[in-house]
Amino acid sequence: MSQAHTLAQRPLKQFWLKWRFHLNILLILIPLGFMPQYFADAKLFRGEAGLGANVIRDIKVGPYSLDLAEMRDEAPQADGPAGYFKVFNAALCKGCAQEVKATYLRIGKPRSLRAAGTIFFGAPYHMGTSLPIAPRTRPDAQVWITLEGWDGSMHQASVPLAQASPATVAWLKKQGGNK
Repeated sequence: MSQAHTLAQRPLKQFWLKWRFHLNILLILIPLGFMPQYFADAKLFRGEAGLGANVIRDIKVGPYSLDLAEMRDEAPQADGPAGYFKVFNAALCKGCAQEVKATYLRIGKPRSLRAAGTIFFGAPYHMGTSLPIAPRTRPDAQVWITLEGWDGSMHQASVPLAQASPATVAWLKKQGGNK
């Protein structure tokens, strides 16, 4: 009788003894709900799910060509005091991978190779970069692609930002409305 009296005095312990199995099962099931998104992101990062959203195929940059895509169809993400960034992926054509030394991406036409923008990194068939997006960028801006060849040549091409990333243009219009 003293043990029943002790359990009655501690309702939290009584609740734990009655529901601990169910709570442990819940702790296992909650992370399982996030697994599909985790595996989808892992496939995208490995390149098995393609380049990403809004793929622009066969962009001619001088004698070379590449495919460009934004990583996800979402607004640019804030990265602390550095500002907002949008992740883009690119893939060089099979014949030009050995001839291209570096690939750069920038909003607005670069003045020189020193100001060519952010450099792509990774394998030639699945490169990535984080492009800084200023909130004051005009929605009709151009995204410039610069390819530097091993022979020192520099080739450039542009794509409208609205075509490269519609989500960024929508975000910029929303930012402009807040000013």
